[in-house]
Amino acid sequence: MKKPVIAITMGDAAGIGPEISVKALLDSRFRVYEKCNPFIIGDAAVISRIIRLCNLDLKVNAVDDIKSCRYMPGSVDVLDFKNVGIDKLEFGVVNSNCGEAAVHYTKEAGKMALDNRIQAIVSAPLNKASMRAAGYKYEGQTEILGELTGSKNYSMMLILDRLRIMMYSTHMSLRQAIEKVTYDGVLKKILLSAEGLKFFNLENPLIAVSALNPHAGEGGLFGTEEIDHIIPAINKAMEMGINVTGPVPADVVFVKAKEGEYDLVIAMYHDQANMAIKLLGFGSVVTLLAGLPIIRTSTGHGTAFDIAGKNIADETNLFKAILLAAELGAKRMEKL
Repeated sequence: MKKPVIAITMGDAAGIGPEISVKALLDSRFRVYEKCNPFIIGDAAVISRIIRLCNLDLKVNAVDDIKSCRYMPGSVDVLDFKNVGIDKLEFGVVNSNCGEAAVHYTKEAGKMALDNRIQAIVSAPLNKASMRAAGYKYEGQTEILGELTGSKNYSMMLILDRLRIMMYSTHMSLRQAIEKVTYDGVLKKILLSAEGLKFFNLENPLIAVSALNPHAGEGGLFGTEEIDHIIPAINKAMEMGINVTGPVPADVVFVKAKEGEYDLVIAMYHDQANMAIKLLGFGSVVTLLAGLPIIRTSTGHGTAFDIAGKNIADETNLFKAILLAAELGAKRMEKL
């Protein structure tokens, strides 16, 4: 069977992205090449430096076109843009060149995915400060790919094995998150979640909407957001044919989802989602970008400047993101 081609963007060169990218492709440990044909989008000089620093038994195959990739264990194919400036690279330091390069890798990967030259993207982390130093105002790679694909309604799905969580809101104060809860917003998130689950080819998946307030508001005693917004949105989604339930109290919904009762949980704010999933599997959470016409997974962590260049970064999280991308990419190929 033909294997999906996976582009791994190496992220910010001053962070741990290049290190975890090459370590994840060590076939003696992970057998990545049995699942997919992976290559790195980045700077071959940086990748070579990391391989030497980590004393890895890997060769670099630098290419200017993915048609020249070999996809062979023991070597790393790098679509080489030569744009970091290796002589000035210092690990763990904000660098506008690194920010510029990381944005470029993400955009190139997005274009290749849109053109069906690759089946999925796996993103190593970029650094927001370096990206801002390069003059970009994006919040992260999510917004870059959203803009590139012309998508307006998209969101990150957190994944830990069979546990999948969509966040209703992300980076804002708790007060703002509460004020943001509306009927239209909840309905929109339910529909987006249903769309995102199509990646997994599940039969009639069940979505659970978490409550915002303790005990789902206790009939309005502890807040009326459930009565005013969440329940009406759930009812409307059910009328539209979506298999959805809730609001389920937050102190039980994630336990039930972990046990397989739900296929996805919509958490009502950032920490409600992240505290639950990271408590269950800190370091093993990967993300999937739902709402785009392309497949993109990423790690659940950042650039870790404090340990960059020290050969101590753990690549397991990126490996799991690659596996998920390979699985979803293969499913998409089956549909074509």
